[in-house]
Amino acid sequence: MQAREWLVLSRLPGVGSRELAAIAERSPAWPQGWLAALPGEAATALRLWLDHPARSPVTTTLEADQAWLAADSARHLLHVGHPAWPDLLGQIADPPPVLWALGDLEALSPPRLAVVGTRRPTREGLGNAAAFARELASRGWCLVSGMALGIDGAAQQAALEAGGRSVAVLGCGVDLVYPPRHHRLYRRLQAPGGLLLSEHPPATRARPGFFPRRNRIVTGLSLGVLVVEAAEKSGSLVSARLATEQGREVFVLPGSIHNPQARGCLQLIRDGAVLVREIDDILAELTQWRALPDAGSASPVSAESASPPSADPLLRWLSGSPTPVDALVGLSGLGIAECQRRLLELELEGLATQAVGGWVRLPSPPGA
Repeated sequence: MQAREWLVLSRLPGVGSRELAAIAERSPAWPQGWLAALPGEAATALRLWLDHPARSPVTTTLEADQAWLAADSARHLLHVGHPAWPDLLGQIADPPPVLWALGDLEALSPPRLAVVGTRRPTREGLGNAAAFARELASRGWCLVSGMALGIDGAAQQAALEAGGRSVAVLGCGVDLVYPPRHHRLYRRLQAPGGLLLSEHPPATRARPGFFPRRNRIVTGLSLGVLVVEAAEKSGSLVSARLATEQGREVFVLPGSIHNPQARGCLQLIRDGAVLVREIDDILAELTQWRALPDAGSASPVSAESASPPSADPLLRWLSGSPTPVDALVGLSGLGIAECQRRLLELELEGLATQAVGGWVRLPSPPGA
């Protein structure tokens, strides 16, 4: 389906992201298959839009959405099938039907790690967040967070200042600055290397209930989450729980038993999270996703110089377990378009195929 259809689905009343994801997994035909699968209120609204668009409230919002997207080349609508759609989101139970994006889509190319923490950090916590962010950037990883005050914002700012990439997932529309104190960081995230994402349409104001939902996207985009200072009752612990439920690795910086902002971290370690002392403690746990030393700056391989599909270097990164396209891009150093072209060639050769959560390698044909 195209962006227009996904926009319509995202605007239907009476249906949530979990239901839409469950229906989409069955690949229903548009529109009849969706009409049959949607719950009553949503199906009625879709039928009205299809048969009498002038009478449908969906038409008004659709026109406004399309006008906003067309006003600036840095504005994008990501959905399943879009070249920049992060395949990792397909592994979570309730991925957003669409993601509104503002900034540089290439920020989604490298492997991604979430960094989260308290909004009231100590000086040591801020220093640790910045140090780990700079090191991640130098290793070719993209840092994902929620642009919140404290650890989140400090880590994202440090990654960008180090010449790395960072993605911020907002609990409001991407056209709004929240929290307002991060106006400078918000602007920087629209420059090359930065990206703002939200499941909420433009002009949607932040609400308390949006932030836990936002956290599932922060962790869902990422291969793991690093918690830097978290109190016993902290939103960062929600992110850690979500990461565990999504099958992601949880990494934690330990802290003093006398520091209230470290008690949540110590509890996570007791519960089995990976204790981290340095960046290699993280990368050792994510060996199969390790970025190439120059993954953030590697030039795409031209079609003319590419090897035949059967000898394509992408095969080295494929196995029997699904590997998302965005991870393959970071691992191989190829651009998104080139990576997808090669995957298609491998599929035509019978050497790879797309599965839920990414691409898998197929057994070599007899005699190969």
